[in-house]
Amino acid sequence: MNKLTGKIAVVTGASKGIGAAAAKRLAAEGASVVVNFHTSKNDADRVVSEIVAAGGKAIAVGADVSDEKQIAELFAKTKEVYGKLDILVNNAGIYAFGPLEEVTPEKYHREHNLNVLGLLLTTKAAIYLFPSEGGSIINIGSRVNSVAPAKSAISSASKAAVDAITKVLSKELGPRKIRVNSLNPGIIMTEGFIAGGLANSPMQKHYVELTPLGRMGEPDDVAFPIVFLASDDSRWISGELIIVAGGE
Repeated sequence: MNKLTGKIAVVTGASKGIGAAAAKRLAAEGASVVVNFHTSKNDADRVVSEIVAAGGKAIAVGADVSDEKQIAELFAKTKEVYGKLDILVNNAGIYAFGPLEEVTPEKYHREHNLNVLGLLLTTKAAIYLFPSEGGSIINIGSRVNSVAPAKSAISSASKAAVDAITKVLSKELGPRKIRVNSLNPGIIMTEGFIAGGLANSPMQKHYVELTPLGRMGEPDDVAFPIVFLASDDSRWISGELIIVAGGE
């Protein structure tokens, strides 16, 4: 416990799912957490309340991290409240599958503006708040781009870009002592997975059958590796793409 005492973390898309789990786990280890949300203010406030009730520190800050102006406001608030940043978790993202015949510029830009450009712009704004001793950036990619299932061209491309960006920025930001790594989860039982009607579906059954550990992933299965990458336990790890998918 308390591996992250005195550290400041921003988690994008932290109102639910992996982001919410990450925010709670980082706070449990002593970090003060900025819980970013776009539209789900009530959910973000709930995450903050749970962190505070458990003895941690957190604030909720609304910002669409595909919008450069709102990104600037997110980090201005972080600086105002906490003065610096040690950990950035680029978790915000969206996905949608569909055949090639249904690809449109609108669908492409909807995902890539957040998953790729938003990640870049968020990181660009964040680096000026890191202290001279550096810190850790953790990008949340996906297993989808390496599995490359049919009908995932837009999503797979966006997450492949996250892998490339992670490796590039690990070299570019290394001189600032900022480590950059990516976690690539398999299918995780999140609110979105359930809301999409996929819980207990043939897809879930098929995925579990393919997974050597024999179960669905849970948000905490990604949150614990996030804590590891945020802490000094991983101080000599940078530029890595870590698959978090139960062996699948």
